[in-house]
Amino acid sequence: MFTKKYQGIWPVAPTPFHENGEVDYDGMKAVIDCMIDQGVDGICILANFSEQFLLSDEERGKLTRISIEHVDGRVPTIVTISHFATKIAVQRAAFAMSLGAEAVMMMPPYHGALIKGSTQQSFEQIKAVGEVGITVMIQDAPLSGVDLPVPLLVRLAQEIETVRLFKIECAGAAGKLRALIAEGGEAIEAPFDGEEAITLLADLDAGAKGSMTSALIPDLIRPVIIDHLEGRRDKAVAGYSRLLPVINHENRQCGFRATKAAMVAGGVIKSDFCRHPIEALHPQIKAGLFELLRPLDPLVLHWGR
Repeated sequence: MFTKKYQGIWPVAPTPFHENGEVDYDGMKAVIDCMIDQGVDGICILANFSEQFLLSDEERGKLTRISIEHVDGRVPTIVTISHFATKIAVQRAAFAMSLGAEAVMMMPPYHGALIKGSTQQSFEQIKAVGEVGITVMIQDAPLSGVDLPVPLLVRLAQEIETVRLFKIECAGAAGKLRALIAEGGEAIEAPFDGEEAITLLADLDAGAKGSMTSALIPDLIRPVIIDHLEGRRDKAVAGYSRLLPVINHENRQCGFRATKAAMVAGGVIKSDFCRHPIEALHPQIKAGLFELLRPLDPLVLHWGR
């Protein structure tokens, strides 16, 4: 049966804003309640799909506290703490731990296209965060522009006790997951994929144990993961094939704006406002999203109605 702790679906919570651009903290609570009702295995906050790069430090701190307190232990919470400065990443990890977060997620140190940590600097920063004592998920994503080769990831898992989770969403994720699991063995406790589950089936075949998607349709994606993990691959393939058009549209056309648009339609939040310089979804792109989404009848479309 499906009982492992770090498996399943751990989506990223969107950050809702009022129409005036201020953070909607009450809306954040509704987002969390909706995600828990979607049957998620855990929640990640303040990730890139949470628009963390558009938040002030004060807003981040308040969102961290409100989110963890409102979750109230109903599911585990992962807090994203990425920062170029090691000291700040460590402080964020300690703060998340003090509030009761299950784990933290971090990318290697980077700032823009050209200011990046070396392999050794990335190891040193992750090691410093690991010493805080909270479980660490390494996010391997192209956004950072920092290469995290499999030998480095294996070294992190083997030498830093708290590094146990890996979110692999680079190009060729399945191949990297397969190599990571083969070379890291038991030290790779929870290999996950991301990217809205756009490569989920290949990644599950490679040994992924879970996925960190958006909060758009986790109630529909989770059964695919469980079916695959429990040996019902044919059923997983059929389920994934049904969802793939929506996943593709979200990944290639909408990004994090898809979940917010759906949550407005379903009465979860009041506004799908995105802070400048992010543009609103084009009406045709939004219409295309709902055309694909409505026949699937996900919870998000009627949670608050």
